[in-house]
Amino acid sequence: MAGKVVYDFPSGDDLRTFFKKFKKVVLFVVIVIVLAILGFGSFYTIKEQEQAVVTTFGKAKAVTEAGLHLKIPIIQKVHRVDTTIKGFPIGYEEATNRTIESEAVMITRDFNFVNVDFFVEYKVSDPIKYLYASSDPVSILKNIAQSNIRSIVGSYNVDSVITSGKYEIQSKIKDEILESLIEHDIGLMLVNITIQDSEPPTEEVMEAFKSVETAKQGKDTAINNANKYRNEKLPQALAEVDKILQQAESTKTKRINEAQAEVARFNEMYEEYIKYPLITKERMFYEAMEDILPSLKVIIDSGESSVNKFLPLEPLMEGGSN
Repeated sequence: MAGKVVYDFPSGDDLRTFFKKFKKVVLFVVIVIVLAILGFGSFYTIKEQEQAVVTTFGKAKAVTEAGLHLKIPIIQKVHRVDTTIKGFPIGYEEATNRTIESEAVMITRDFNFVNVDFFVEYKVSDPIKYLYASSDPVSILKNIAQSNIRSIVGSYNVDSVITSGKYEIQSKIKDEILESLIEHDIGLMLVNITIQDSEPPTEEVMEAFKSVETAKQGKDTAINNANKYRNEKLPQALAEVDKILQQAESTKTKRINEAQAEVARFNEMYEEYIKYPLITKERMFYEAMEDILPSLKVIIDSGESSVNKFLPLEPLMEGGSN
């Protein structure tokens, strides 16, 4: 019959052959995708200043060597940890430099208030403990730092905190924080802590401390000048002392020699006195009178009349000595 269309449908065997080929293609594509995923997921890279923690069924292992490493896909997971030195401020906002009073204001040993700003530098020392020993190790480090800062600052007077004791305070705070980190064992290591600024909480007190510092500098200048004057005058004084001592030694020697001569003379006179007591007494008397009254005259009263006769002492002494 004219105009009739006849459709040729595939047989059942053809359809089964088509579906088998289609399944093979799909399976091949899936296998390729899975292998690609597994292949790319089997490698990971660790950069410099970086460490990794690989967990296998919950068991963690640290990987510290930089470079390309192999892992088991799906079963093992990798957590990278940055080990570069980082830091955070205490007492101020790093971006705006605005003071945070709740952190900065502290009380000193002499019951004065002071604003002290610190900057803490740290790094990861143990990546496993850093990840799993605590939920927020950096916050724990900050709390440890603040606690030790307040304790150490509170043991110094305000003058030391603001002026002369900064380096000593920093050193003690660092030592205390290091001990606390060993005790808590959170995988962090303190690199350094520094005082950024320390000042009184008000302008009036700040001006007073500036005046104190100026007075201290004046005191130091006066002490230096005094030491200079002492160093200049001390050699002169020592020379004068040496001169006086030499003169005293000379005078002492002279007096000793004179005394020894007097003793010898006395001993000679005593020997003469023992031999001739009366004559020696008269001689000593006349010699003494000659020394004491060299220009006087002796008055002799005869008792026969009222006329006084004056005779010179020298002839009398000469006559007495004959």
